[in-house]
Amino acid sequence: MVIELTKRQKKIIEIVKNNEPISSEKIAEKLGVIRATLRPDLSILTMSGILDARPKVGYFYSGKSDINVFSQEAEKYLVEDVMKMPVVVTEDSTIYDAIVTLFLEDTGTIYVVANNYLSGVVSRKDFLKTLMGGGDMNKMPVGMIMTRMPNLATVTKNETIIEAANRIVENEVDSLPVVEVMEENGKERLKVIGKVSKSNITELFVNLCKK
Repeated sequence: MVIELTKRQKKIIEIVKNNEPISSEKIAEKLGVIRATLRPDLSILTMSGILDARPKVGYFYSGKSDINVFSQEAEKYLVEDVMKMPVVVTEDSTIYDAIVTLFLEDTGTIYVVANNYLSGVVSRKDFLKTLMGGGDMNKMPVGMIMTRMPNLATVTKNETIIEAANRIVENEVDSLPVVEVMEENGKERLKVIGKVSKSNITELFVNLCKK
């Protein structure tokens, strides 16, 4: 099966074709995004062989038009094969306590729960905005600054890594909460059972290329 490239991945290929060799910084500049945003895209395109990366030179177009062989191998892996333990706090946790948790766990994203179900997500950027705004970290709960459901991208453990990678790219996030769908009082709830991140996926793609 040939996986479908995202609009941004296709644009990246076009940019490289017309400007090779070109650095990731220049690609990001042309797309109007930061370089970190492109890492999963460039990883997928490079690991699949569509693009060729040369240290201190830049990216080249290999001439390959699809990623059939690579996708067939990657499609064998599910989210549960690479997911890690999530870092979770409750909605009423103070921003100060959440920041301490963020650094102790060395993570960029914390998932927020209410009654043991996913209710939101908070990132380093959210904390930084709050600190710059002069809020009292010891009194404000995380629930005041988090991004709330249903405005969150999630993934289940039985979805493929390719599906998770595309969802990360499309939503421009660093990680996704891995959830289990539960039903309570006739309503669908999401229980956080793990997380999958750019680094998890990139590590897998690197290992696949070594085979």
